[in-house]
Amino acid sequence: MKMIMAIVPKKYGEEVLSALINAGFTATYSETRGGMLRQSQYSLFIAVRSGDVQTVLKVITDSCSEIESIRHGYGLEADTEPHMANEGAPLGKSDAIVFIWTLDKFQVG
Repeated sequence: MKMIMAIVPKKYGEEVLSALINAGFTATYSETRGGMLRQSQYSLFIAVRSGDVQTVLKVITDSCSEIESIRHGYGLEADTEPHMANEGAPLGKSDAIVFIWTLDKFQVG
């Protein structure tokens, strides 16, 4: 499982959420503010199977015009994750940023 965190400009937030739902994915989101200008954006959290990461990235890209860059979090390696081959490379012009983490199995009780 992977956790995708996408930070998208507020103007794309509803469009990205609708596109994710139409593609069969769910997301938890929060309206957030940050940066020097305190601009508003949506922070989306999407848990998916490893095989669905590329599909979700395409949904976000198509809904948000373009993605500026992709970064990976702890537990992902660019050489073992084919969809991360361009990790850190600019992929377009936008304010959207995507982070991807590996979710470890955790059991309570």
